[in-house]
Amino acid sequence: MKDALPVQFSKSIAILLAALTLAGCKTDAEFDERGGFKIARSACPAAAIATYTGDITLFNPPADRSAQAIDVTATIDHLQATCNDSGNGDQIQVTASFDVHARRASPGPARTVTLPWFATVLRAGTKLESKQVGEVTISFADGDVRGSAHASATAAVSRAAATLPQDIVKRINRKRKAGEADAALDPMNEPAVRDAVANANFELLVGFQLSESQLAYNAAR
Repeated sequence: MKDALPVQFSKSIAILLAALTLAGCKTDAEFDERGGFKIARSACPAAAIATYTGDITLFNPPADRSAQAIDVTATIDHLQATCNDSGNGDQIQVTASFDVHARRASPGPARTVTLPWFATVLRAGTKLESKQVGEVTISFADGDVRGSAHASATAAVSRAAATLPQDIVKRINRKRKAGEADAALDPMNEPAVRDAVANANFELLVGFQLSESQLAYNAAR
C-alpha cells in the first residue's frame, strides 16, 4: 500500500496552488507514486477588469451626481484573453478583447458616445510595466436606449521575466515522501520562492479611464 500524504502536506499543496492561481498563473498539478507533485505554470499574463473601473457613469450636467442627472451608464463585459507562450521570441504577446454595453437614460434621436479605456500591465501586483489608453464609441440608434461595441488591447511582456528560474521550479516540484522531515513544508513559505513567483507574475488589467470624481463615485456605490 502506498504511503498516504500527511494532512499538512495536502494543505501545503492546496495553499501553493491557490497562491499561483490567484497570481494569475495557469496551473496543472500531477502527483507521482512517491507522493511528490509537479506544477506546470504558464507565463501568459492573466487578464482581469481592474477594481472600480468596470463601470462608467456620465451625468448631465456633469457636476450633478443625483440619480436624475444620470445620462449614460456603461459596463465592460465578456473580457477574454488570448496568449501563446509556446514560441521562442523574447516577448509574450497577450490580447484582451471585451464588450462594452451602454444604456442611456431615455430614448431619443440617434447618438454616439465615446468612452475612454485603459489597459495596464502590472508585475508582482504593484509594479507598473506599461499602460495604453484607447477609446470605444457606442452608437445608439434612433429611439433605442441600449448600445454595444467591441474593443481590444494588446500588450507584451518579457518572456524571461515571466518565466520562473529553473532552480525555483525544482524547489517547488521537488519530490517529497510522507515521513520526510520537510514533507509538509510549503515551498511558498520560502522567501526566495515566494518572491520569484511574485516577480514572474504579470497581469493585464482593463478598465474605463476614469476621472478622480468618477472613480470616487464607483468606489462609494
